Amino acid sequence: MHTHIEKLHSIAAKDYRRIIGLMSGTSVDGLDVAVCGIQGNGMDTVITVEHFMTVPYDNDFKKEIKSVFSIKEVDLEKLCLLNPWVALQQAKMINECLKLWGIKNEDIDVIASHGQTIYHAPASLHKQKKFGNATLQIGDGDHLAVATGIITISDFRQKHIAAGGEGAPLAVYGDYLIFSKKDENRILLNMGGIANFTFLSGDLDVSKVFSTDTGPGNTIMDALVQKHFSGKYFDESAEIAKSGIINEKLLAGLMDHPFFEQPFPKTTGPELFSLAYLDAVLEKCNIIDVSVEDTMATLNRFSALTIVEAIKKVFEGDSKFVLYASGGGMHNPLLMQHIKNELPGIEIQTTDALQINPDAKEAVLFAVLANECLCGGRTGLGKPGTAIPSVSMGKISFPD
Repeated sequence: MHTHIEKLHSIAAKDYRRIIGLMSGTSVDGLDVAVCGIQGNGMDTVITVEHFMTVPYDNDFKKEIKSVFSIKEVDLEKLCLLNPWVALQQAKMINECLKLWGIKNEDIDVIASHGQTIYHAPASLHKQKKFGNATLQIGDGDHLAVATGIITISDFRQKHIAAGGEGAPLAVYGDYLIFSKKDENRILLNMGGIANFTFLSGDLDVSKVFSTDTGPGNTIMDALVQKHFSGKYFDESAEIAKSGIINEKLLAGLMDHPFFEQPFPKTTGPELFSLAYLDAVLEKCNIIDVSVEDTMATLNRFSALTIVEAIKKVFEGDSKFVLYASGGGMHNPLLMQHIKNELPGIEIQTTDALQINPDAKEAVLFAVLANECLCGGRTGLGKPGTAIPSVSMGKISFPD
């Protein structure tokens, strides 16, 4: 047996595995690094978040990613160069985090890397009949493994697509394994660049597990801030949005898109919900004079309404559930207030209440996917050829 295979076997057989979960979202604000202690697998998975921090990206990193992010025509040489470069930058961040936490690299079993999404192209968006669903994340796993000396599992989304899914959302797998609870219907709402949620039934019926993107989370708001406010990357504490007034005509125009009428589950990305989308709506609605502040207030309301309307479509009558929020949008007080106002009587908390730091949640979920890749496969979640295919995801890279 090859020594690499022996190493994987020994890791899978451990009672307690230490896995670093990494997440770098479409907001490109920083790298989430979570050291997770994991026991068991499947529905018996037990997570302990030993350490977590978000390492902010510098302006150079952001500039390089934005030069290829969500753009149909890019410099192919630049994209080729960025694939290993991103991994090497992230490897430095991991090494520095481990040094800060007093952890030796050899004491980590596996890195679970989401990579940096560059383009998301479900068939429903690209509409080219001879092509299927596609997505692309860069930050090569081999470079991560070699630069850290740690086995790396990466590129999770490709197997999801190969098995019939759209490559997103993947949170449903980890949500189901670590957040399901008998006698409590739960919505796990994540508001990153794009918003998505997972529904977990209180009767633990796996056939009822449901996950979908809802539309924009922070993506258009962040882009507008970056366009008009030099040095700012997001609307901190919703200060800009709170200083504006909702433009109802613009809001109606933003809500008028076929995506919101498509059946669930579905996925989308900044390729659709971008400043170009905003500009097209302004032109279509013949809105000429609207301030940045009023636009931001309207975009904030737009994100909230699309989230709430999607949730309401799933639940009928007096169905009760508890909503647990995570992601950058959780820190936007106006966005959260809009959601609360539209869901009266619904208990809304963050995943802190479930003992998982809401800022760390996505990184933790990729650690769970890596754990399942190593020693899972008995969850019963998903069906082949559906939006939630029953698959083990991730490609394994060795450090030597």
